[in-house]
Amino acid sequence: MNNLNKFSFYKELQRDLEDRKKNQQYFFYTDYITIELDPNNWLYADWIGYQSEKTIMEGCEKMLEALIHYKVARILNDNTRVVGIWTPAAEWVGANWLPRMEAAGLEKLAWVYSPSRLSQVSTDEAIKRTPIPSLIQTFHQMNEAWQWLLSDNG
Repeated sequence: MNNLNKFSFYKELQRDLEDRKKNQQYFFYTDYITIELDPNNWLYADWIGYQSEKTIMEGCEKMLEALIHYKVARILNDNTRVVGIWTPAAEWVGANWLPRMEAAGLEKLAWVYSPSRLSQVSTDEAIKRTPIPSLIQTFHQMNEAWQWLLSDNG
């Protein structure tokens, strides 16, 4: 993709973001995460930038609220814009939050890795610490995550 195409793409993305904010399509919106109901009837969580233990915990709690509010069973957890490590929260995510998500109805969580290797380590650590790893699948490509969520196999 050349620079002009990238610029056009990002301009369109920014317009879409502004339209969504105006139309209040987001369940939750901050500078570190947006959570919305995807047209495919799953939650879409888009994490942004550096994450702290506090932002991870707050964002995850909002995802739990959204899962219950929308009564959905699938999540696309997008970490493609996450930068850096967040392992201080990994144990809490795996051992505390993910089991509560399952209890609230979660059946499939597609987790798209950040390009940041440090963030990938944090994701793997969270999954390693959960008693429900079978509900989670990791991906490096968004389209693969979509296909898995759309499929009937777990």
